[in-house]
Amino acid sequence: MPKQAIIPAGTTTPIAPFVPGTMADGIVYVSGTLPFDKDNNVVHVGDASAQTRHVLETIQNVIATAGGTMDDVTFNMIMIKDWADYAKVNAVYAEFFPGTKPARYCIQCGLVKPDALVEIASIAHVGNKA
Repeated sequence: MPKQAIIPAGTTTPIAPFVPGTMADGIVYVSGTLPFDKDNNVVHVGDASAQTRHVLETIQNVIATAGGTMDDVTFNMIMIKDWADYAKVNAVYAEFFPGTKPARYCIQCGLVKPDALVEIASIAHVGNKA
């Protein structure tokens, strides 16, 4: 099964050895996405809503690069730093998935940078569009 790296235009070098997304058999696996700017600095420090929006927009860009939309997302893995941000994350999340919701899980854990409040990884079934 051949795989294809999905790297949107303007993507910067990640802080670890991975690509933003990988597609195989029409399925896009989006790497854990953090609220980073082009220099891998955390954006919107202290604002879980804005960080969630940034993360989901980044994921949306990866999926679009593969020829899909957020409607193609079938599963999300959400990691949050603090349960106090759960409602804020969910409010923004619901904007990106207004119709049939994908399956998901959400856990509380430490993230790779202390100012990051949310990380999301996704799976999308886009077919072989890219």
